[in-house]
Amino acid sequence: MPSPAITAALSESNPAEATLRAALDQFGCQTGTVHVLRDGLLKLAAHVNIPAQLLPLIETVPIGKGIAGLAAERREAVSLCNLQTDTSGQARPAAKTTGMEGSVAVPMLVNGELRGVLGIAKTTAYDWSDGEKAELFSIAAGLGSALQSS
Repeated sequence: MPSPAITAALSESNPAEATLRAALDQFGCQTGTVHVLRDGLLKLAAHVNIPAQLLPLIETVPIGKGIAGLAAERREAVSLCNLQTDTSGQARPAAKTTGMEGSVAVPMLVNGELRGVLGIAKTTAYDWSDGEKAELFSIAAGLGSALQSS
């Protein structure tokens, strides 16, 4: 069940940004993005503390590319303990310019349908627990529903 701060954010006039900020606070993260699915691509709907030079690169994300694109394609959480040292190929090289380490992206699924992706990251290396990922899935589903309604 989402926290009261998340629940309040979901009913804001701009639920993408409000929910992203509430999730960053709840999980002790410094940066994040919300992408919504439009015309088969993930389009940036909200962001916090993303370097300006990175914005053009993440404005549109193909399904299957980068952390957000993989979360959308797999319909599961994609997490990296340390984005800076990751060699899995899941993150695009430009993602390292954020300076973030512990990152996670979860798909926004509403009744099994993909609506977008919520991604957050910390400045330190971090292993995301299954419980935290489940909580983020719940937040992402609520955000997907709120965006669908707005």
